[in-house]
Amino acid sequence: MQEPQNPSSSVSGQQYPSGFKHLVDKFFRITERGSNLGREVRGGLVTFVTMAYIVVLNPLILGGHSREAATLDVQGGWLDAAQVGAATSLTAGVLTILLGLVANLPYGIAAGLGINSFLAVSVVGQVTWAEAMGLVVINGLLIVLLASTGLRTLIFNAVPAQLKTAITVGIGLFIAFIGFVNSGFVRSSGNPSPPVQLGEEGSIATLPTLVFVIGLVVMGVLTARKIRGALLIGILGTTILAIVVEAIFKLGPSYVSAGGWNLNVPEIPGQLIAMPDLGLLGHFSFGAFERIGVLAASMLVFTLVFTNFFDAMGTLTGLSKAAGLADERGNFPRLKSALVVEGVGAVAGGAASVSSNTIFVDSAAGVGEGARTGFANVITGLLFLAAMFFTPLTLAVPLEAAAAALVVVGALMVVQIRDINFSDFAIALPAFLTIIVMPLTYSIANGIGVGFISWVLIHAFSGRIRTVSPLLWVVAAGFSLYFARGPIEALF
Repeated sequence: MQEPQNPSSSVSGQQYPSGFKHLVDKFFRITERGSNLGREVRGGLVTFVTMAYIVVLNPLILGGHSREAATLDVQGGWLDAAQVGAATSLTAGVLTILLGLVANLPYGIAAGLGINSFLAVSVVGQVTWAEAMGLVVINGLLIVLLASTGLRTLIFNAVPAQLKTAITVGIGLFIAFIGFVNSGFVRSSGNPSPPVQLGEEGSIATLPTLVFVIGLVVMGVLTARKIRGALLIGILGTTILAIVVEAIFKLGPSYVSAGGWNLNVPEIPGQLIAMPDLGLLGHFSFGAFERIGVLAASMLVFTLVFTNFFDAMGTLTGLSKAAGLADERGNFPRLKSALVVEGVGAVAGGAASVSSNTIFVDSAAGVGEGARTGFANVITGLLFLAAMFFTPLTLAVPLEAAAAALVVVGALMVVQIRDINFSDFAIALPAFLTIIVMPLTYSIANGIGVGFISWVLIHAFSGRIRTVSPLLWVVAAGFSLYFARGPIEALF
């Protein structure tokens, strides 16, 4: 029988449109997941906007503004900020697209903030930058091995469903806290007690923080009214307001002026296009084992693996539940593929000298905008690749605008706390510790580790030892070593 001029097909009872849209829809299962192309494009755009700060922040952490402000390695070497920025955009773009195509998940990948700070503060004082990146490559290869053999999936499946929910809630609080800190709404007090405070000495005293508050209210109202594109509209509107404020008051960046913008200065760029310098690609070395010894280098790799492994696991759990892709046990489609690609991200990040690349928790903003498939990642990835050439335009969006979106999405994720059985204290305490430790220590891995250890111990000593997976015992023991790594390293 001859095909009709406007064919449609059905997968799992879902109708797909014809032509190119049909192919895209069918490949990414957009309709099957209850989404559409418009929502995926908006979600991908919002994810990029909320993640774009990494293109600026990663070079500052690894390279600084100049050689005088940079973190120097044991030989006095440093990473050029422009080169780090270009390579950060390239790796984020390629890996984000790869995850979308292979795992069909709407989660952006970029240089992880925890690991890049660890490298800059704790590692390069012992080795060169190239050697530090070599350790990151080894870390990534180990994670790929664990993922491809299925061990990483087994560990993921061994986590109780209640803990997975607690991880989601903890991540919600964590990204909301990130938003509050990035906007200047919450600041360090500089005192032992209280360690943090509201704004400047308890007041909203800066215009950038006020812009954040306005953006938060606008996004909150739009989300409550179920307006399509609420976060995207809010981010764009807040950016326009920020540009007007900067044009009038000339605030500048916060590292120059105390009342300035936290990272990006929102202004219309005079130059839109800049050619990227990719000279850092391939500059890594495995010489750390010779420079500081096999044992010391192995401990650094152990720390990297644990941080990378469980940060990503927690982020995947939280994002998948927020997107409605996870089942009642917290598992989601193509889990193994996602874990393998995330491991490849660590290898690629080290090989490009931009630190380990991992799943970005900021992707929750895109999920909140409606992204449900890897097509959103294609959009995000292409924008990261374009950012290599349009860095000045990327810098027009202030961190305060993205921060408001993170707080809104954090609130959306925290509502899942209703699924935790707090009437059973053997569940309530580990869940509470998982939730609270993440924002307080600024680490997803720390929250997961405390949750795992407390779950194992409380269930073991309250007569429920048989309910604890043997694999969970092994992971809890590993986390115990992870938390004690400082004293252990000091012994050697």
